Amino acid sequence: MTGDSRQWFLLALAVGLGWLMYRLAPVITPFAISAALAYMGDPLVDRLQSLRLFKWPVSRTVAVIIVFVLMSIALGLMLLVILPLAREQVVFLVKRAPEMVGWLAGTALPWLQSKLGFAQVEFDLQSLTESAKSYWKEVSSAALSVLGTVSRGGQAVFHWLMNLVLIPVVTFYLLRDWDKLVQGVQNLIPRQDEPVVSGLFREIDEVLGAFIRGQLLVMLALGLIYTLGLWLIGLDLAFIIGMGAGLLSVVPYLGTLVGVLAALLAALFQFQDVVHPVLVLVVFGAGQSLESMVLTPKLVGDRIGLHPVAVIFAVLAGGQLFGFLGILLALPVASALNVLVRHLNQRYRQSTLYQRDLQAPGEP
Repeated sequence: MTGDSRQWFLLALAVGLGWLMYRLAPVITPFAISAALAYMGDPLVDRLQSLRLFKWPVSRTVAVIIVFVLMSIALGLMLLVILPLAREQVVFLVKRAPEMVGWLAGTALPWLQSKLGFAQVEFDLQSLTESAKSYWKEVSSAALSVLGTVSRGGQAVFHWLMNLVLIPVVTFYLLRDWDKLVQGVQNLIPRQDEPVVSGLFREIDEVLGAFIRGQLLVMLALGLIYTLGLWLIGLDLAFIIGMGAGLLSVVPYLGTLVGVLAALLAALFQFQDVVHPVLVLVVFGAGQSLESMVLTPKLVGDRIGLHPVAVIFAVLAGGQLFGFLGILLALPVASALNVLVRHLNQRYRQSTLYQRDLQAPGEP
């Protein structure tokens, strides 16, 4: 196979794999989740294998069982804590939403207009309030209708149950055979390209490890910091605003911006004073300081190097092309592509095309 035909073959293979992923996205999603869980748990399994239990080495299967149990306990505890809190605050938000809309239209916006000198805009407060109430009633009815449809749809229930069973089973087997799978892929690489490709995969592994393990810990830590801080100042919606800001912090500054705006509005509506909005700014300022000085340097470092615009585009493009699977894989794939682009840029700068001297005027 010549060089050109090989490149065309690789391009066709990449396009074919992309099309196949697009068509099989609902089926691949649980396997992608399992692969992500196995990837996060593999370093801990390797460490347990290096230990000895009463002078006997820990086998791979025993180490996988221990890590699998620890991951299951952690996930179960998170669900037991998060779901009731989230449900309670969502219900509270739905009940108070019409009142919040009325406060914004009748108090907040007129005050801003008077202070900033904007032209007065007339609001029909009663109409806005009634529209908000009817909107939330429609949302609630639609949600109940969807839940009823799902509960009656045997195929949907079967699909969810299959995923609930499939994800842990696949995760267990991937964890157990992870090193074998990696070695098998490495053995398929042509021997002349193996050093370069292995080096690229090692760098991609460092980037993905920094993102998946580090960034998720940063998001969780920020969510807890924001939630605890907002709860201490007495904000009713502390949990959903704090954890939402933490989750959105995967895009630099987006979580802080959305969290500050939502918390300021909630604090103004709930307390209607100056002190609590200032305290909100203190909470988010402390969270940003901890993130920049402690959390990100310690947990992530500077190995990812994705621009915020690239992060936003990757998430939107992944969701548009592959749905939930695309959102799940968007940032890991973008991080891996970033490594490849850096490698290609380095190769290009070392090439004769980039380094050749300009021909002096008059030379033949």
